[in-house]
Amino acid sequence: MDDQAAPCPPGRIWAFLGLVALISLPFWLLARGQILPGLPVAALMVLCPAAAALALTTYDQGADGVRRLLARILDVQGMSGRSWLIPVLPFVVAILVFLILRAAGAQVPNPSVTAQGLALLLVLFLPGAVAEELGWTGYAMPPLTARFGTFGGGVLLGLVWALWHYPALIAVGRAPAWIAWWTLGTVAMRLIMVQACRHAGLGLAGAILFHAASNLAWQLFPVQGSWFDPRLHGLLMAASALVLSAAWRRRA
Repeated sequence: MDDQAAPCPPGRIWAFLGLVALISLPFWLLARGQILPGLPVAALMVLCPAAAALALTTYDQGADGVRRLLARILDVQGMSGRSWLIPVLPFVVAILVFLILRAAGAQVPNPSVTAQGLALLLVLFLPGAVAEELGWTGYAMPPLTARFGTFGGGVLLGLVWALWHYPALIAVGRAPAWIAWWTLGTVAMRLIMVQACRHAGLGLAGAILFHAASNLAWQLFPVQGSWFDPRLHGLLMAASALVLSAAWRRRA
């Protein structure tokens, strides 16, 4: 990722996080009701990171800065052959979780998906991933990694990302233990994205694909994610993050 093109000055990161929280507040307060099973109305707050990033970029750099930020959504030039495999990881982890549950004797149904259902999920998840990653990866990641390093910045951004989801999770009745294991997996996913951007040329476009793939893998898990096991997912995703971190560190 080209930090030179990043629109977020170091001092703006705290303004960005505060603005995201402020404009997310109405969605947190009106979180009742569901778009899909387990997906509350609060999920519409996916627009908030992009709104905050675009507002601050407009204030600091005007229309040119906004155009540069938006152009990176489709910029895949920095992605190498191997970096294209990173967005596949959420599906690999989901398959492993399914196989482990089956091996442990859980009566997990077979996945069931139609072409129409898959198209609907893509229509929901891909624009949402664009909106979120425009803020988290495109705007917030460069100053955080510059200040705290790739690993520290990735963990910090992952914690912020997880906490931002808590009101929606609480609104659908997730238990504290469920949220804790989900947090481990979420922080690990963010760490993978950040490190892949820094060490493998993943870029904003790749982060969007990874984000959309993680949501799609969850919703495709039987039945509409109801058998999703956050403990297994969190442990496997954390292990993946540590393995990739070690591999990229050796290559550096």
